[in-house]
Amino acid sequence: MKQARRATGAAALALGVAALALGAAALTGCPKHEEAAAPPPAAPAAKPLRIAMIGKASTNPIFLSARTGAEAAAKDLSGKIGQPIEVAWMTPPQEDGALQAQRIVQAVKEGARAILISCSDADRVTPAIDDAVAHGVEVMTFDSDAPKSRRFAYYGVDDRRLGQDVMAQLAKALGGKGKVAILAGNESAPNLQKRVEGVKEEAAKHPGIQLVGTFFHVERPEAAAAEVLRVSGQHRDLRGWAMVGGWALFTKTLLGELDPAKVKIVAVDALPPELAYVERGLAPVLLAQQPYLWGNVGITKIIDKVIHKKDVPAVVPMDAVRVTPDTLGDWARQLHQWGFADVPEEYLKLK
Repeated sequence: MKQARRATGAAALALGVAALALGAAALTGCPKHEEAAAPPPAAPAAKPLRIAMIGKASTNPIFLSARTGAEAAAKDLSGKIGQPIEVAWMTPPQEDGALQAQRIVQAVKEGARAILISCSDADRVTPAIDDAVAHGVEVMTFDSDAPKSRRFAYYGVDDRRLGQDVMAQLAKALGGKGKVAILAGNESAPNLQKRVEGVKEEAAKHPGIQLVGTFFHVERPEAAAAEVLRVSGQHRDLRGWAMVGGWALFTKTLLGELDPAKVKIVAVDALPPELAYVERGLAPVLLAQQPYLWGNVGITKIIDKVIHKKDVPAVVPMDAVRVTPDTLGDWARQLHQWGFADVPEEYLKLK
């Protein structure tokens, strides 16, 4: 009997020890179940860096190309600086220096960090540019400068030299003799004024070249072509046109009205509608600006100035590209690469 009691007690003691061991294991060997920590709240989206872009006229395809270049640069640079870049297109529908000045004021009020502008009238926009800079807004010009303003940089061709080249190429095409007219666009545009001066300076070097006049017009294709036809009607022996802008060649009108055997044109710019004039021999040379780069390089330089605090040269030069029948294919493909959808397929196939 005593042995049975001792056995029972031993069994109970063994069970108690086992229970204590299990309890200890539960306390020390098994991890506690914890709820997953809540993710940290998302950082607020960075405020866009707003850059106002003001071309001369929203109906001019050369400024639409500049806009495309600007937007491409903004997209690329946004990821690099970790902040979205917004290009605010604030170009007037037609050339209007006073309206450009108003758009500068508007851009400042709407919180732009910088402005990229091609000046229709330097005198009208300079006070607005200076006021923008006084409010901490950086201003850069392209294509047409306001050199007396407080803008930090200008990007574009040397307009006087470009005008000289237009006349030099035209004199060569005419064999150094003949009556020539200058098509000059907006009389108030500082870049066009310098190009006209360059044309006249170069013409003076060619005794056989006679200038019949400088002719201004509204910068629309139809208005420019109409002015060419009006002047050509008054001067039946006119042999050449020195065009400091390509407005008249944006329409096909002159292809059917001017005889390439009698008249030659050398013009600034070489956008898709103008290429037919090269192919048919009416414009043996076009001196092409690179409008896509106006916007692309312009936005890049603004980011260098505003974000990276780099020193940007006061003048960032652009070289004109000479487009001839021999280089027509290469130039057509360059335009297509820049996003011009209206480049004729036959020119893209040229070697």
